[in-house]
Amino acid sequence: MEIIKIDTSKTSEAIAASEISALSQAAVDANKLLHNKQGKGNDFLGWVNLPSSITTAELAEIDRVAKSLRGKAEVVVAVGIGGSYLGAKAVLEAMSNSFPQLVKKESDPVVVFAGENLSEDYTCELLDALKNYSFAVIVISKSGTTTEPAIAFRVLRAEVEKRYGKKEAAERIVAITDAKRGALKKLATDEGYDTFVIPDDVGGRFSVLTPVGLLPLAVAGVNVAELVRGAQDMEKATADGVSFEKNPSMQYAAARNALYNKGYKIEILASYEPKLQYIAEWWKQLYGESEGKEGKGIFPASVTLTADLHSMGQYIQEGERTLFETVISVAKPKNKVVVEKDADDLDGLNFLAGKRIGEINHMAELGVTIAHVDGGVPNIRIEIPEINEYYIGALLYFFEKACGISGYILGVNPFDQPGVEAYKKNMFALLDKPGYEKESAEIRKRL
Repeated sequence: MEIIKIDTSKTSEAIAASEISALSQAAVDANKLLHNKQGKGNDFLGWVNLPSSITTAELAEIDRVAKSLRGKAEVVVAVGIGGSYLGAKAVLEAMSNSFPQLVKKESDPVVVFAGENLSEDYTCELLDALKNYSFAVIVISKSGTTTEPAIAFRVLRAEVEKRYGKKEAAERIVAITDAKRGALKKLATDEGYDTFVIPDDVGGRFSVLTPVGLLPLAVAGVNVAELVRGAQDMEKATADGVSFEKNPSMQYAAARNALYNKGYKIEILASYEPKLQYIAEWWKQLYGESEGKEGKGIFPASVTLTADLHSMGQYIQEGERTLFETVISVAKPKNKVVVEKDADDLDGLNFLAGKRIGEINHMAELGVTIAHVDGGVPNIRIEIPEINEYYIGALLYFFEKACGISGYILGVNPFDQPGVEAYKKNMFALLDKPGYEKESAEIRKRL
């Protein structure tokens, strides 16, 4: 049985099937490079076989610490930025009730996020909200000195220690960091925090299946064993030696590069399920940070449909023809709601009476696809059977593998991010960080 189905047939108005197949050998070669670790960025390929390397002992340790935090705290704050929070946030949103503020959970703590921004209002509102609840902190940083999470953790650590005292605070803080070095590692050792390791060979945006993602999700009550099992099965389905015709990650990577070569520079990831909105946010970081370099790369954007048909839909339908659309389609809703017949039929919707809302949503998806293709927007369709931990785990690994393959086809190193550092130099100069005096003077002249 296919875990994920991929359909590239609706790109045919823009590219011939032969243009995708022409890249099949490049995709096969790229996949082989990921496995034999001979390509660019090969120091950061630990994610390739990560799912199959996760042991029951490692999952048991994650479960142990998660249970400890669940027993102590009503709220757990996960502190991190980029890949250190987006993966967990994406899975948590997918697996959670859409109305958490209205549905009280008796057992699972609420997991919230900090350290992904520098908003003073956000930080103040978080501290105010925590006053009413017992809380704990998971801090995620390889170095412990990345500005945004370091500031958030400094503030939250002070609050934990003030409320509970240093001894109990140490039992309410878990650090996910480097194995041997860095400011956070030193602090965790000195204070006696429970710790987990961010593997040296796994970059942040590929880290969702490490404790970076798994621990916050386990705390929130997500079945991380099933998440890992889905990723493990997708690892097998996209392994070196699996033919192009049977490997969905290679097919996706080849199709998007064929479109890019024909001038389609923007990819819109669309879904018809609001629960997948943060999967798209995670995907945007994964592909934007991996491919956007050396003056190259497809720009990743996203929409949630049908809502965004009433905003971005106009541009997608009739704007500049430089974009293509990838749709994550969910075959089966978890729940059932049927449209009832109305005696007056003032809204004219009695023709839908007896139909499930999921069926209507699916027909909207098919109708929009045809409209967009007719409007000159090539369409790639990725179908998962339903939204659960297993299929979300498979989807995450599918996108990760396709990203590595796609980056190699593009000819860039998909595993570095040199451009991310550019803003930091300017920010440190403007904040008068010691050692940045020359840069501070220069940049202030420009302002």
